[in-house]
Amino acid sequence: MKGTVLYEVQENVAILTVDNPPVNPLSDGVRTGLYECITNAEDDDSIDAVVLTGNGRAFIAGADISEFGGNVEGISLNDVFKKLEFCKKPIVAAINGIALGGGLETALCCNYRIASKTAFVGLPEVNLGLLPGGGGTQRLPRLAGPAEALKMMLTGSHVSAKQALDLGIIDNIAEDIVTESIEFIKEKAKSTEIHPKVRDFNEKMIEARGNDTVLLEAQAMAAKGRKGQFAPGQIIKCVEAAINIDDFDEGLKKEGDYFLECLVHPQREAMIHIFFGERAASKISDVPKDTKIMDIKKAGIIGSGTMGGGIAMCFANAGIPVHIIDQDQENLDRGISVIEKNYDFMVNRGRLTSEQKESIFGSISTGLDYKDLSDCDIVIEAVYENLELKHEIFKSLDEIVKEGAILASNTSGLDIDSIASVTNRPELVVGTHFFSPANIMRLLEVVRGKQTSDETLATVMAIGKKLRKAAVVSLNAPGFIGNRMLFRYTAQANMLLLEGALPHQVDQALESFGLNMGPFRMMDLVGLDLGWRARKLSGKESPLHAKIGDELCEQNRYGQKSKAGYYNYSEGSRAPNPAPENEKTYEKISCENGFTRREISDEEIVDRCILALINEGADILSEGVAQRAADIDVVYINGYGFPIWRGGPMHHANAMGLDKVIEKLEKYREITGNDVYKPSDMLLKLAKEGGKLGEAPNKTERKEKLDFAMSSVANNF
Repeated sequence: MKGTVLYEVQENVAILTVDNPPVNPLSDGVRTGLYECITNAEDDDSIDAVVLTGNGRAFIAGADISEFGGNVEGISLNDVFKKLEFCKKPIVAAINGIALGGGLETALCCNYRIASKTAFVGLPEVNLGLLPGGGGTQRLPRLAGPAEALKMMLTGSHVSAKQALDLGIIDNIAEDIVTESIEFIKEKAKSTEIHPKVRDFNEKMIEARGNDTVLLEAQAMAAKGRKGQFAPGQIIKCVEAAINIDDFDEGLKKEGDYFLECLVHPQREAMIHIFFGERAASKISDVPKDTKIMDIKKAGIIGSGTMGGGIAMCFANAGIPVHIIDQDQENLDRGISVIEKNYDFMVNRGRLTSEQKESIFGSISTGLDYKDLSDCDIVIEAVYENLELKHEIFKSLDEIVKEGAILASNTSGLDIDSIASVTNRPELVVGTHFFSPANIMRLLEVVRGKQTSDETLATVMAIGKKLRKAAVVSLNAPGFIGNRMLFRYTAQANMLLLEGALPHQVDQALESFGLNMGPFRMMDLVGLDLGWRARKLSGKESPLHAKIGDELCEQNRYGQKSKAGYYNYSEGSRAPNPAPENEKTYEKISCENGFTRREISDEEIVDRCILALINEGADILSEGVAQRAADIDVVYINGYGFPIWRGGPMHHANAMGLDKVIEKLEKYREITGNDVYKPSDMLLKLAKEGGKLGEAPNKTERKEKLDFAMSSVANNF
């Protein structure tokens, strides 16, 4: 069994300490230990009361996710909670640290709750496609009120000990959590025979009865923040039952029924896949676990624009001092002003105190001289995508920055090996592709060059964790993981436009599928002129898929920056408005390139765009550019707005069935004549074997495939 519960007695009080490192989940050994320890305390006449706490930094961090969907052995959680709630001796939960999910539900079954100043509580099950299934939907509203409880459960957010006290979730805050809890429960045991049970706190439920406002506001919150997700609706149903059903146990039964519906829903499997996928992404198959990680005490950033400023905020937020260099003072002043406005916004929203803002913002310094970076442990270049410019910067950094420091590039697709070649420390050069805005977006693609050392890679992955990023390793290949797949996706969206679809139809179909933003809205946001200008500069002819976009650029329609692209935009607004004047352009370009425009269904739009992602992802996996299919899913969910409840494009392919994926690919290859729908060899092989997309091939096999693919892929970028 995993975990245990330690039992000791002080001053006639039984102290139960959950010991299941590092975060004390409710594994089978913990459940069994809790049940047996409470039984022992009840049976011992010398015991007056019970204190329940946790070892280390956690009280109880939740259920054991590895048990979800499987056969749960030992004593059930519901039996443990019943034992806690109806214990003959009063129990106080001494919340020493993290109390999330089943951990908070455990505390809610106790008579009293005291927390340390640094503790925080929450019910984040919605992030895994689940609802709190241990009575949380019934008990939390009785303490915090249904509106606040719904907000916590639908957002999955944590609240501090102080907030929990204000909401009525806990009874007190303690400095010395165990000692003060012992004194507290001894006094309670002496002064009263009847100890409160949360199940009996019905006042806030009765107040909410007959008032639909709370539930309607919760539905609006879920529709906005959890679009397409199943579990939020079930959570709202549970709270509705808590409000309207007098019998608490009947409410618990409703919660159990709705929990089971979540448990068997495909979204639960998809979201837990991503939960584990993000953790697996940090493990690099050929980098030993004991690889030395460098101590990063100071960071440098080259460039104070949107990306440079955002990256600087990431380091400052993590408590790492950062120095920004730019080419002139005006750029620096503008960049630091944007950073300060971002922090002021956080203060105004209550996310930071003024003191915290001053401390964090004060750790960011600026200058014009590269020599100021000499003592940095890592320097990240964040200038625009020009290989010659990056070569110049890295030559200078190599001469100035101290020996042993890491030099990183924020490039979104340029050759890291080429950049490393101009330095005398190629083993310390790595790609760190942050996503914009860097201080908000979670994805970090860590690009491994041919000579990047294990120590450099392990250190940058550790930095990613410290910056609270979802860090994924990519080999140095054109477009890396995300942008290489994005190219195929947007190219097919543009082909659909040539064949007869309209931008708003394509966007609506893919947003209904669950993407945060359709491809044409995204292209307008990024700017249609980036590729167009590069092609004009090089003298290259527009590829077929880019002909309409390039023609729009010739008309000075660059996207949001010019208030006109595939859509029109009003001054000061990012909302897309129809652009019917573009339809003549679409018809003209289609005709000139031999297309007879036709009606295209939403099903075809979704199939073709998502299949293009899947097929390219399979090639990326087979070449070893990504280590595992889940890494690709983590990239697409955290960087490109793919719906988490579908688990990412690779998980979606596995859920569809690879034989079905191949059937659809071959169908659209026949319809379009486009080789982008020629099924990947990996898909064909796995489908024949009845397998699923999982790990990359062995090192030798993937190197041969990568070398073969590099030149053909590079031509697209």
